[in-house]
Amino acid sequence: MTKTPLTFLQVLSIFSFSVLLLLLPFVTAEIKTLTITADSRPMILFEKFGFTHTGHVTVSVSGVSVASTLSSPDPSRLGFFLLSEESLLQVLMELQQNPSFCVLDSQYILSLFTFRDLSPPPHASFNQSYPVSSPNEYSLFFANCAPESQVTMSVRTTVYNIDNGKTKDYLSAGQTQLPALYFLFSLAYFAFLVFWIHTCYRNKRSVHRIHMLMAGLLLMKALNLICAAEDKHYVKVTGTPHGWDVLFYIFQFIRVVLLFTVIVLVGTGWSFLKPFLQEKEKKVLMIVIPLQVLANVASVVIGETGPFIKDWVTWNQVFLLVDIVCCCAIIFPIVWSIRSLRETSKTDGKAARNLAKLTLFRQFYIVVIGYLYFTRIVVFALRTIAAYRYQWVSNAAEEIASLAFYLVMFYMFQPAEKNEYFVLDEEEEEAAMAALREEEFEL
Repeated sequence: MTKTPLTFLQVLSIFSFSVLLLLLPFVTAEIKTLTITADSRPMILFEKFGFTHTGHVTVSVSGVSVASTLSSPDPSRLGFFLLSEESLLQVLMELQQNPSFCVLDSQYILSLFTFRDLSPPPHASFNQSYPVSSPNEYSLFFANCAPESQVTMSVRTTVYNIDNGKTKDYLSAGQTQLPALYFLFSLAYFAFLVFWIHTCYRNKRSVHRIHMLMAGLLLMKALNLICAAEDKHYVKVTGTPHGWDVLFYIFQFIRVVLLFTVIVLVGTGWSFLKPFLQEKEKKVLMIVIPLQVLANVASVVIGETGPFIKDWVTWNQVFLLVDIVCCCAIIFPIVWSIRSLRETSKTDGKAARNLAKLTLFRQFYIVVIGYLYFTRIVVFALRTIAAYRYQWVSNAAEEIASLAFYLVMFYMFQPAEKNEYFVLDEEEEEAAMAALREEEFEL
């Protein structure tokens, strides 16, 4: 049995792809039907799924054709296999040590079938279900070790675990708790919205336009979570989202745009300190909102198409880059407000009020930084290091951090008769002046 060589660039691309595979979780696992057309990639990832001891994977292929510029390719050099997370690094080492190594010959993979098993030959199809008796997180790959060949085929994949001996659970072992988790948090946000509306009604004279936007943000977050719960529930019991994924992405888009907009507007003091935005603050909004549109498009591509598409790695990189840019952009208006207030405090003679504003903005700056750090870095670390059965813990940590951030932000900028923005106690003027002279409020 001859081994076909892989070029250095192919090995490098496999390595880069595998790093993303280790670091980036997939949105969902479900029944998927897809078409591969004239694809020459040496490895194609279809699913990543956490199996229990009652796991099953079903792969159905049809319309298979292989085109090659060389001689007729060996059908045993093309096939599907499962690869566990622990074995991934071992396979990478084999590929690095021997660029001519075919992954289908590795002792670390769980081979399912090769194109030699396709029958009958004129129809080029195959349909088989395989039990997975060893609990672990596996990735379903297709490998093409035939040199200079392109594969065309229709593929249907189904992965699930069996609960209580009879019920199919199409969610990964680490995600089966998500429907209940998202539903509980949606109830918390609906209760939060009711309380916020009551607070605004009780302090009608102090309500500003920003408070209405904040109420809209709570509503979108609650609707986003309820749709996420329904999406995961239907995937769990049927393998398909039944259209709930469309609503999820709609409310996700509105919620994310509203969140970044509210942070920018609160950070600039809009509707509290001034009824207008400066030109540079408008530019931040004009940058953040289109970037969020792009980020959500990338999120939809990642979530709905899956890693089998050729540009999946590129879309992941786009999503990460745009998210980082947006997180950096929303920090600038808060910094500008702090610097502006520091300059104003030296000239307007209202030390107590300026000290309160400075303190509030600096606290808000710290809260925003803490929220972004936790949800982008700590949650990412949890997803990376947590065992596959406990992947839901990272989702719970992210939702807890988000709820805590919303609570703190809404408490700091709630409508109130004596909001800290308007505090002016003449008896504290002298102490405030001394504090402003001693504390430069540098970040």
